[in-house]
Amino acid sequence: MKNSFVSFLTKASNWLSKAGKLTQLLLLLFFRINWGWLFFVTGKGKLLNHAQVASFFTSLHLPAPEPTAWLVAAVECLGGLLLLFGLATRPVGLILSINMIVAYLSVEEDRNKLLNFFADQNSFFQADPFFFLLAALMAFAFGGGPLSLDAILGKIVVREFDLYKNI
Repeated sequence: MKNSFVSFLTKASNWLSKAGKLTQLLLLLFFRINWGWLFFVTGKGKLLNHAQVASFFTSLHLPAPEPTAWLVAAVECLGGLLLLFGLATRPVGLILSINMIVAYLSVEEDRNKLLNFFADQNSFFQADPFFFLLAALMAFAFGGGPLSLDAILGKIVVREFDLYKNI
């Protein structure tokens, strides 16, 4: 009786582990594709509406608002595409995370939400940059996952390295 219960718990634990790994794979894929697309769309919008973005950056007293607007738009647009396909996911996640932290710090209302995080977390979580920052941090922390160009290219590099090892 005791061995069958332990066997049941072991099987249940193994099943939960496999289900968790599948969920992790799908969750990473969902976040990467969804938020990669949203970064791309917002970056594209900033590229197509450069004058308005530069004017907004001027109103925030950001340094060099014209080139900064181009840089932010390009980072979000290109970074979003790379994130979407899972290529260079960790460096892109880091760059987009920095971009979103700067977004929090640039707008006074959002800056207050960031600086008062421990006093009022709900405001921080409701700020516009929050989910973009979360997705970027997830990309940086976890990479693209097994269903990404990073994983495919990694397997190709390993295979090529193994071929040259025998020469």
